[in-house]
Amino acid sequence: MSEITLNLNFNGPGHSEGHEKAGGNARHKQFVRKRRYLERKGFLNKKQNTNISQKEGCKKNKLHWKRKDHSQASAVFPNFTTLQPELSTNPSNSMQAHHGNLATIKEFTVPSKSTSKKGSGSVLHNPMKYIAIDCEMVGTGPKGHCSELARCSIVSYDGDVIYDKFIKPVNPVTDLRTRWSGIRWQDLHNATPFKQAQGEILRILTGKVVVGHAVQNDFKVLHYSHPVHLMRDTSRIPILNRKAGLPENQPASLKTLTKVLLNKDIQMGKKGHSSVEDAKATMELYKTVAVEWERTLASKTAS
Repeated sequence: MSEITLNLNFNGPGHSEGHEKAGGNARHKQFVRKRRYLERKGFLNKKQNTNISQKEGCKKNKLHWKRKDHSQASAVFPNFTTLQPELSTNPSNSMQAHHGNLATIKEFTVPSKSTSKKGSGSVLHNPMKYIAIDCEMVGTGPKGHCSELARCSIVSYDGDVIYDKFIKPVNPVTDLRTRWSGIRWQDLHNATPFKQAQGEILRILTGKVVVGHAVQNDFKVLHYSHPVHLMRDTSRIPILNRKAGLPENQPASLKTLTKVLLNKDIQMGKKGHSSVEDAKATMELYKTVAVEWERTLASKTAS
């Protein structure tokens, strides 16, 4: 009969794991003792010692931030405020801005009543979207009773001239109206044909807030209808009349408002009006009440 040998382990799996853990602890204690011995003898340099302490410090910081993140129920973010943009001092940039070639449109900020004391501002409008227009008309047809466009001037929010051309009417001119229009025969000799000028002007007006004095008359000779919410008629802004001490519900002349509010004389003499001068005066008048007027319009829209 062959012999059978059985190796039985009565200690169980837990006993062997305990031995492994004990062995691991012993090895760690042995490592710590060796490191301390080397530190005392000077064999462990400062760089190694610093790296070890830094690693331990990083572990503690990570644990600290994890605990801090879990302790905060929600994050509180600061309120955003609208800041005034930096104004470019490069003249080429400003010229590009007037022609709409800039990729980023800068916002114009003006102080509001609620934040002016703190020095901050609220955005009311973009100056690049605001233009002022003035047209000069001549008479055509019997006795010059029909009005047609003979000159058109458009200026930017800052008063820079965007467009200024003499325009040849479709029908023969029978009355130059020079005393008011300032147009003379020589001005119409090489003038831009109406259809061409009309296309050029409408491309500028499209999408813009158009400021004008009795601006509907300008649109009429252009055969054009501009959106009402994008029109600012200085002849019909009660705030302007009130500021000038005039009846609020009665249209006031551009000449009178400019003299009273801006202390400037326009439309003087017998040489006629200048559409550039009138357009600039119109924009200046609008700017004197722009903040209050835009708030009034906004409140009417909201109600």
